[in-house]
Amino acid sequence: MKLIFLGPPGAGKGTLAAKAVEILHIPHISTGVVFRSAIAAKSPLGIKVKAIIDAGKLVDDETTIALVKERLAQDDVKTGYILDGFPRTIPQAEALADFSEADKVVNFDIPDSSVLERLGGRRVCRKCGHNFHVIFDSPKKEGLCDYCGGEVYVREDDKSGSIQKRLEVYRAQTAPLIDFYRNKGILVDVDARPAVDVVVENFKKAVGKG
Repeated sequence: MKLIFLGPPGAGKGTLAAKAVEILHIPHISTGVVFRSAIAAKSPLGIKVKAIIDAGKLVDDETTIALVKERLAQDDVKTGYILDGFPRTIPQAEALADFSEADKVVNFDIPDSSVLERLGGRRVCRKCGHNFHVIFDSPKKEGLCDYCGGEVYVREDDKSGSIQKRLEVYRAQTAPLIDFYRNKGILVDVDARPAVDVVVENFKKAVGKG
């Protein structure tokens, strides 16, 4: 099964993708990992991506598309994949359709207010990287990690202004993909607000595995 995951930052796509990998036995492919793998392999495209990132620029559509195409040609995706973070724009979606047609696009739907609550309450251990949340999973001692005793802090990305900016970018660039795929008849909506186990069950039903 070939799947594309859509949803704003804070929708929990990474967590849900990990669960989906266990259920469907297909690889989770995120653009961040694709970029890092290409850079580590020092492939021609990887060298190009490293130069772009080192210059503080965004990786252009042409390079991103070429990297994803290269990744989807590998043996482990013969039975399917979960694409997360690609496509981000209509031109990327149109390009993807030229070399791989998705079976379903799962839109993890969540209002901005819930995203602000989730991400705004997130706290991260500076030492071991464990995630906490001031409402759902706060550390036993305020400001200290339960696991390694490291400092628990608020990442810049999780500050209110940064979250608003990330949501604005998502709504402007990526949200049009929802209508694009809905018009193709392959988009399914899954409410991302409930507990993870509930979202997973709803996801399974949406993709015909429930």
